[in-house]
Amino acid sequence: QVQLVESGGGLVQAGGSLRLSCAASGRTFSLYAMGWFRQAPGKERDFVASISGSGASTRYADSVKDRFTISRDNTKNTVYLQMNSLKPEDTAVYYCAARHTLVPLTNTRVYDYWGQGTQVTVSS
Repeated sequence: QVQLVESGGGLVQAGGSLRLSCAASGRTFSLYAMGWFRQAPGKERDFVASISGSGASTRYADSVKDRFTISRDNTKNTVYLQMNSLKPEDTAVYYCAARHTLVPLTNTRVYDYWGQGTQVTVSS
C-alpha cells in the first residue's frame, strides 16, 4: 500500500511559478513510476507528466512541455512538479499517482495509488 500526499498548490498570477511536491509512504519508492495529473472543473482528469522509478526517463503532455519539469528524490520518497510560465488554463486540481512499474506511464487508468489533490489557481 502506498499513500501519497501532495502539497505546494496555491494562487499565482499568470507567468508565475509553483513547485508541487508529493510525498509517498513505503520503503520501495524507487520501484514506482510516478505521475502528475490534473482535473479542471467539469473536465476529465488529464495527464501532465510522469517519471520512471530511477528518474532517468520522463514524459510530458504537449501542453506543458518546456514549462513544467517533473523530478524525484528517491532518498526522500518525494516527486516534484516544477511549473513555470503558468497560464490561466493550467488552473486545476493536481494529483500525483503511483504504479508499481519502472517505466513512466501516461494513462490515468493504469495508476494504482492516488493522492488527494492540491488546487492550483492561475489568475490572468
